[in-house]
Formats: sequence, structure tokens, C-alpha cells
Amino acid sequence: MTTEQIDGVTVTTQANVYFDGKCVSHRITLADGTRKSVGVILPAQLTFETAAPEIMECVAGSCEWRLKGQAAWTTSRAGDKFSVPGSSSFEIRVTEPYHYICHFG
Repeated sequence: MTTEQIDGVTVTTQANVYFDGKCVSHRITLADGTRKSVGVILPAQLTFETAAPEIMECVAGSCEWRLKGQAAWTTSRAGDKFSVPGSSSFEIRVTEPYHYICHFG
């Protein structure tokens, strides 16, 4: 099931813009201090580095992704999630706008 709304958050209004505007996100912080980001990736193939573990949740659109060291690509659609270890990276291929929530930690 796709997360449709996140209540009780603080939103950082300054956008995080990556890869020449192909990825734009906003950081949100829940009342308990939990951080997430909500964003959109436009058509591209990108590589993201991770510091902490992340869970990528697809809200709309679709993508293909693969973790560092993997050969196979996996498809993610609305409602799907995939986990990325900390101190690692993942590649993502997007052919349509991919709306996501990144859950940190």
C-alpha cells in the first residue's frame, strides 16, 4: 500500500536539487525526529550514494533499480519499496516521473 499522507511533519522548504534538476526532493521531519524525503525523479539513469540505510517507496510512476554490485535490474511500481544498505549506492533508471518517499535509517 502506498503512503498517501504524512501528518504532523515539519517541511524544509528549500528543495534539494540533484543531477541538474533530474531529482528534486524536500526533507520532512516527524515529531519524533524521524527524517524522510519526498521527491520526484525525472527520466534519467542516476547513481545515488547512501550514508545511512534507506527504504525507497514508490508513490507514483515506476523505475528500475539495482544495488551496488548487482547485475540484475528490478522494477518498482506504485506501492513497492526497496531497501538500500548504508555506506553503499544504488542505480535507478526512470522513463516517466517517479514520485517517491525515502525513509532514512
